[in-house]
Amino acid sequence: MSLKEFYLPLYVKTVIIIIGIIAIVFTLHIAEGIIIPFIFATIIAIVLHPVVNLLIRFKIHRVVAIVLVMFLTFLIIALFGTLLFTQASRFSESMPMIVDRFTEIINQIIFWAAGYFDLSALEITEWITETKNGLIGGAEIGNTIVQVGGMLSFLFLIPVYVFMILYYQSLLFEFFQQLFGKSNKSNVRDIIDQIKSLIQRYLIGLLIEVAIISFMYTIGLIILGIEYAVVLGILGALLNLIPYLGSIIAASLPMMIAIVSKPSPWFALLVLALYIFIQFIDNNYIVPKIVASKVKINALASILAVITFGTLWGISGMLIAIPLTAIAKLLFDRLDSLKPWGFLLGDTMPPEPLVEIKPILKKIRKLIT
Repeated sequence: MSLKEFYLPLYVKTVIIIIGIIAIVFTLHIAEGIIIPFIFATIIAIVLHPVVNLLIRFKIHRVVAIVLVMFLTFLIIALFGTLLFTQASRFSESMPMIVDRFTEIINQIIFWAAGYFDLSALEITEWITETKNGLIGGAEIGNTIVQVGGMLSFLFLIPVYVFMILYYQSLLFEFFQQLFGKSNKSNVRDIIDQIKSLIQRYLIGLLIEVAIISFMYTIGLIILGIEYAVVLGILGALLNLIPYLGSIIAASLPMMIAIVSKPSPWFALLVLALYIFIQFIDNNYIVPKIVASKVKINALASILAVITFGTLWGISGMLIAIPLTAIAKLLFDRLDSLKPWGFLLGDTMPPEPLVEIKPILKKIRKLIT
């Protein structure tokens, strides 16, 4: 009895693929508390790996080298966090007054609009209530702070993961080589080296960008006389790491401060102009020269990646969307069957077909004559 080739209709294959995608997405969402710290730890481990290897070359034991590098790294992060927290605590103390003042201004605008457009008193009351509850409830800014607080709940896992990844790096490397066979050993090594180089160069570029943008935001806000310029400048630069969405939130905070603390609304417009100008410099000079040159992903793919990973994992997903998409593109480019997907994610535009003018002119002449 001969075996016949097992054939599935196209609609059955489509249903199976859709169910598989749903199952994968559901699993990734459920396992967020495990996956997100591990991804961040892997990225940090890749960045620290060259420093650890440098200490090992100086005859320092691997465990001692890893502990020393991690201690210095997290000490720097802790000092930076302490500075930011100190500035943010002053800002949070003034937040109730800012909310009340901003609510009062909104109410005045609503009363003016109600008189101009002849709205009822009930509609005015509903507008005031919704506005105040929205501000006190936190709205989008409040949700952002809550999500950031949720991230802090599992940050203690990251140092453990970083240590384990750095310690067992040779074991993990050998695992991938055995997984794909001896015949693909050189390809696996090449891909891993490319991923490490991509992440290292990308994160170094981001750090340089954050430093430049923080300085520009802070100096601009100080010149305009906006309170809490330092914390708003640093926070704006960090929010700028969230592509396309973070800059909107970053600009809204100092605009609110300007509205409630300055006598003229022109200061809020000046703040908006400042942020637009800095974003123009960032998008056209800093990012292309420092960051985007490390990751060849087009804008459409970047936006979709940020929205998709943001929906899946919140702010954490937005932060890692670009590097994960860049890694996916790197893998797609190395696999023949997936090269079209790598081309779709890339920023290389296909050449447009040339239109010959002479045949068109001949046809026009014939029509005229």
